[in-house]
Amino acid sequence: MSPITGPGLGLGTWPARRARISPDAPALVDRRRSLTYAELAHRVAQVAGGLARNGVRRGDRVAYLGVSAVEVLETCFAAWSLGAIAVPLNHRLAGRELRYLLEDCGACVLVHSADAAELVADAAPLPPSVRRLVAVRPDPSRPTGALVADTEFETGLATGPPAAADGDTGLDDPAVLLYTSGTTGRPRAAILTHGNLTWNTVNQLAHIDLLSTDRTLCVSPLFHCVGLSQVTLPALFKGASVELVERFDPARVLGRITDAGITGFAAVPTMLQMLCEHPDWDATDLSSLRTVVYGGSPVQERVARAWLDRGVHLQQGYGMTEASPGVYMATRDGTAAHPPTSIGVPHFFTDVAILRAGGPAPVDAEPGELLVRGPHVGPGYWERPEETIGSRVEGGWFRTGDVVRADPDGWAFAVDRVKDMYISGGENVYPAEVEAVVLGHAAVADCAVVGIADERWGEVGVAYVQPRAGAVVDPDELRGYLAARLAGYKVPAYVELVDELPRNATGKIRRVELQERAAAR
Repeated sequence: MSPITGPGLGLGTWPARRARISPDAPALVDRRRSLTYAELAHRVAQVAGGLARNGVRRGDRVAYLGVSAVEVLETCFAAWSLGAIAVPLNHRLAGRELRYLLEDCGACVLVHSADAAELVADAAPLPPSVRRLVAVRPDPSRPTGALVADTEFETGLATGPPAAADGDTGLDDPAVLLYTSGTTGRPRAAILTHGNLTWNTVNQLAHIDLLSTDRTLCVSPLFHCVGLSQVTLPALFKGASVELVERFDPARVLGRITDAGITGFAAVPTMLQMLCEHPDWDATDLSSLRTVVYGGSPVQERVARAWLDRGVHLQQGYGMTEASPGVYMATRDGTAAHPPTSIGVPHFFTDVAILRAGGPAPVDAEPGELLVRGPHVGPGYWERPEETIGSRVEGGWFRTGDVVRADPDGWAFAVDRVKDMYISGGENVYPAEVEAVVLGHAAVADCAVVGIADERWGEVGVAYVQPRAGAVVDPDELRGYLAARLAGYKVPAYVELVDELPRNATGKIRRVELQERAAAR
């Protein structure tokens, strides 16, 4: 079973720091409450009983919709204890998108928090598979309607006789469905088993010295693999505590680091930049921080320097939902000897290779598509057999779609997405390489480069540039800056200034939106 479904899971104030796993130690914390491991274990059993009384059985899908809160994990853990499959959903979707996901996964129960009530209403009519709708702390200002749950979470699920854990659930059984972008434009659900989550946890703990006395801040949403399996599960496996943040707010995060003595968190580079540029940065006590992991794209050198100057080492990692998600991560001791753009070395129980014409080959200095294999790599996509087959090559290797290269010592660099690469004048152009140079300009806060069709060159680049606050970016001057640092075919033909780059719920740039905008020019 998943590492958090065994015995010992478990309000209260922070107790004295412990050096061992304890049922009385704090496990989960959010704005409203905290639970010890013993209390969490009791709550999970009760919620499992409520789900069982509502007809949830082995293999059923139990969906959750709402901001990160203790109830999300109570629901997930309860589903797992019954042998059911948890489906945490993105609460920032549109109604029709939510309806599609519920229909795609065939969820029989949808638990949602008050902040998602309007989205649930917009998704009406819900698919007939959704037999039960349960609201967490419904908003009393909203009138009761057809789509408002006839029972609250506390009275309908979290009370009554507890349910015993399903002892037949094994490592190969599906634990969670996490939605990611699909090749057809429709999201697809990556299946992660209990074994996948467990091995990812082991990989993470082999790379990072997480302690039972640690206090981890979860700023990533729990519908994303980083928030769920890269931050929360390893911390709970070690008996540490996890504080859940509803939405990323730089002032609140900095405040919690000081007030709660936070020892670690994971973020995307944009978050790190927003934190070190916040007015509260200089006054924030960062002395408790031991581990700050980031991924999604390389961090700007000036941002990395801002953290390093405060005595905080950043460790870049690389992964994907289908791998639960960890694949590469920089080691704490090795970061000083390697460029900050390196994604580090493979996790301990992870095999990596490059897709060459002759098949899988060692990762070396020549960029190529990364292949991954290991016990943490999921079995495929939910009811997408063709896409599952298409994502594999001989030997069980998963095709990541990402281009990487490595130094002789094995430290790797993510070059770009295969699909983001464009060809200008017969030469491959990787937007990430161009973006890294653009971000070196003192007036630039952020940048994204996409390719568009061109009659002469086949494709050329368009750079969408977000100036730093109070700075002025001259497009012609910026192109001259790039021309002095890049090959001519890599310099974007166009520079567009924007107030802000479009991003998804996890902070990644929505390149498809930029490509559509560029094509419309």
